[in-house]
Amino acid sequence: MLETATHPSRLRHGISLMTDHDVYLFKQGNHFRLYNKLGAHLHNHDGELGVIFAVWAPNARSVSVMGDFNEWDPQGFPLQARQDDSGIWEGFVGGLGNGAVYKYFIESQHRGYSVAKGDPFASRWEQSPQTASVVWDLDYQWGDDEWMRNRAQPNSLSAPWSIYEMHPGSWRRVPHENNRYLNYRELGDQLSDYSHHMGFTHVECMPVMEHPFYGSWGYQTTGLFAPSSRYGTPQDFMYMVDRLHQRGVGIVLDWVPSHFPDDEYGLVYFDGTNLFEHEDPKRGYHPDWNSYIYNYGRFEVRSILISSAMLWLDKYHADGLRVDAVASMLYLDYGRKAGEWIPNDRGGNEDVDAIEFLRKLNESVYREFPDVQTIAEESTAWPMVSRPAHLGGLGFGMKWKMGWMHDTLNYMAEDPVYRKYDHDKLTFSVWYAFSENYMLPLSHDEVVYGKGSLLNKMPGDDWQKLANLRALFGYMYAHPGKKLLFMGDEFGQQNEWNHESSLDWHLLDDPAHQGLQNWVRDLNHTYREQPALHQLDFSDSGFEWVDFHDAEKSVLTFIRKANDPEDVVLVVCNFTPVPRENYIVGVPKAGYWREMLNSDADRYGGSGLGNSGGAESAPVPAQGRYHSLYLTLPPLGVLYFKLAG
Repeated sequence: MLETATHPSRLRHGISLMTDHDVYLFKQGNHFRLYNKLGAHLHNHDGELGVIFAVWAPNARSVSVMGDFNEWDPQGFPLQARQDDSGIWEGFVGGLGNGAVYKYFIESQHRGYSVAKGDPFASRWEQSPQTASVVWDLDYQWGDDEWMRNRAQPNSLSAPWSIYEMHPGSWRRVPHENNRYLNYRELGDQLSDYSHHMGFTHVECMPVMEHPFYGSWGYQTTGLFAPSSRYGTPQDFMYMVDRLHQRGVGIVLDWVPSHFPDDEYGLVYFDGTNLFEHEDPKRGYHPDWNSYIYNYGRFEVRSILISSAMLWLDKYHADGLRVDAVASMLYLDYGRKAGEWIPNDRGGNEDVDAIEFLRKLNESVYREFPDVQTIAEESTAWPMVSRPAHLGGLGFGMKWKMGWMHDTLNYMAEDPVYRKYDHDKLTFSVWYAFSENYMLPLSHDEVVYGKGSLLNKMPGDDWQKLANLRALFGYMYAHPGKKLLFMGDEFGQQNEWNHESSLDWHLLDDPAHQGLQNWVRDLNHTYREQPALHQLDFSDSGFEWVDFHDAEKSVLTFIRKANDPEDVVLVVCNFTPVPRENYIVGVPKAGYWREMLNSDADRYGGSGLGNSGGAESAPVPAQGRYHSLYLTLPPLGVLYFKLAG
């Protein structure tokens, strides 16, 4: 890496990384590697080391670079507008190197507006509350070649996806060092070991993109192209990704193209006009979040946003992007009352520009990176979210199944004596389970803002709460769809999540909480090892009811199937604290059915009730099948069986 020079040489113009073809693609909304062209780039010009600055500000009267290298003189290094209609300002400052701190001073053509702005394409930012951009190269010696060569298989839609969602600042803290959060390298070492040990296939980071307010959890992004400096350098973040990959764990990044905050140094009114956002607040402002909405109809904005997505897949080796708040992008009336929104040209509430943007995003991602996935957090019944764009879909690989989450948590929160009246809250989800490629999310959204922890949503005494949670996870891992758990859920976090403190890791000193963690680990490993539990998650050929009518006893029985028709797993769920003796369950084949998992086993903190390792079928017809098992169903228990042999 080049070092920062304290005495930069003169400014030079006419030195550019942007070609005419780059400009053409940018203006057409089809340039998706702009991070190689715009921003601040270390460059050797005729033997002189320095930095090329390039920024899009079409309505500026003048743009200058100021920084710690010129005593923050607003007129210190004036850039020159390109001699075309691109709106890009450029200049080369010799003598600058890695670590130079800078902003753009922009004087607008409109309203006498002038302001110091951070670089929209900055690779690094100063640590909050400082707000300047930092010149930084992204060289890194990766050690994940094997993962990158072979990741198409673990990232495929037929592979097991068991995601561990985490927040970097509150997963673990260092209490004897003023409760500081871990840096990226510490996270890389500890998180990779933990997620590998627990059997999770992927880690999902809540947004690491630079954000001014820590309490926004990253969902109010100012730096689309830089990992947050709170936790270290870009290379430190690369190390974290590298370590996860070396342990066989993929990484998904939350990405927020739906809105951005109103910080003056950020994107809002960037050149004195509504450059990135819509001019009319009825389209350009989110009343719920007090943030601005990107103008998806502007081709340059499309190029910039998709370039951000590409950067994380390209430079940072991400295996997937979870796109936040897709519903807020699709609907013009999202969060608005009558009269507060502008219909589209056909009088509807669909945002046609956002739809086209999302389709282009997904087409571009899968064309360039066919071995990754995009995942939509979309909370409505918008059709074909995870269907290809050329078929009329939005083109995502997967979609969060929010309906399953709400119905299931509402059911589990009920006293078991009343669950029989809401049996359909569990059975309904299967009727639409294959309309999309669904992921089952138990995310951070369910353990904040007074909702309490997942454990404390469960009814009953302490033992029953943990038993209910084990039953919930057992049912979830058997249900069609990929899986996502938020950090702390896996060991029964008692307190509601607080981003200012660590998870309550001390709970693992309690055998009951250790038992829950054992259960989640065994679920993960079984889920990964059994093709029947993941291979056909998105096909109705991978699921078959045995009996969904037993509402009176709150029992569900079903079969999961793999491509191999002989490979099946039988799942039996008892959602009451009442043990069931000699409960008859029809099975597709005669033989000995081994009890693979029992959520009530001693090692999980249960009562130890079960079937002594399995059960032999009897030639007794039940539920339309010629053979059946007589089972002992443990209280609040979930059982997995597989035919031996």
